[in-house]
Amino acid sequence: MTRPFQTDDPGALVELEASARADVVLPADAHVIGEPVTVTQIRYSGVARAGLLATCKRGDATHELSLADVVFPAASAGAALVARYRTWLGLAPFVASESEGARPHKVEGDDIVVGTPVDLLVLACKSNALRCRLLGSAREVTLRTAVRDEIAGSIITVTPKKQWTHARHPYLSGDVSAVRIDVSVLGLAPLALHREDTPHDTAGRDAAGRSRSIYRLAATAASDDPGTELLLEAQDCIDARDYAEADELLHKVLALDLRHLDAHAMLGERNLSSWPTLSLHHFELGVAIGSLTVGEDFDGVLPWGLVENRPFLRCLHGLSRGLLRCDRREDAAAALRRLLRLDPADPLGASARLTAIEAGKTWRELETAP
Repeated sequence: MTRPFQTDDPGALVELEASARADVVLPADAHVIGEPVTVTQIRYSGVARAGLLATCKRGDATHELSLADVVFPAASAGAALVARYRTWLGLAPFVASESEGARPHKVEGDDIVVGTPVDLLVLACKSNALRCRLLGSAREVTLRTAVRDEIAGSIITVTPKKQWTHARHPYLSGDVSAVRIDVSVLGLAPLALHREDTPHDTAGRDAAGRSRSIYRLAATAASDDPGTELLLEAQDCIDARDYAEADELLHKVLALDLRHLDAHAMLGERNLSSWPTLSLHHFELGVAIGSLTVGEDFDGVLPWGLVENRPFLRCLHGLSRGLLRCDRREDAAAALRRLLRLDPADPLGASARLTAIEAGKTWRELETAP
């Protein structure tokens, strides 16, 4: 445990400096009072009252200031180090709201080489452009390309053709050669999971009658989260068949928090018939985000009766449908088996679909069945 602040006992500062050298990869992108900087060094000054110092570069200028004032990206090793240091100083750790409104880091000329493939994290999609972040950094760039199966949260591999700056914002043109889902590099905090004290009938028993604990997977948004209202508006648009407006609203939800599983489930369902690969990516990402909390080895039950569990269960059910739509029968069956393990009561009819898939039924036969 980190020792409390004592100016005559610098031992904790020495330990924190050692942690910085071992865990924080420098240079690293960060913010100071909302302005983007690059941290090139973290050191103990040798004077306990001065504490840990960070050397920060902004443009051609270099400044040295207290590490306590530096905001690293959430979930990074740098953020963890600053949280420990601020706790030792008796200060509260930074919260997410303190980085809101901060100016984004921008890709610089030597970050990307024309003709050399590069991996980008997609932050937002438009019809002819993708707002992206250079993977492994906080630096943003807009990719001018024909949008295909990319979604916010996906990782794309691009071979740049041209790089330029307009109105001090970096742009890139190039061909997308691959799209993949990999939540391990997104730095997302897992959703909270709460064990229920009160059993819900037989929902907590598996096929063999073995008793299992029941859990509630916390909804991403709080009741006052603007994403909640946007989701309701999007559903109203879908009911009115105003699909373009619904999609715009759902993408706004994901811009607020990529972990809104309901938005992934709705976008997946929206595109299942007409754009199966795009639909599958949404379902895959929704399941992958939920799996940060509820992994393959999870032995509890997530009953449909607890409404907070439904977005994840919808994504898992949709994943099976999308996989079958793309003729990945074994993977589709595996998704249904997992769904049945999570909710043996089977309110979504996973058992019947699994039997039909194992009997050789096609996606079209299952989707058009009465």
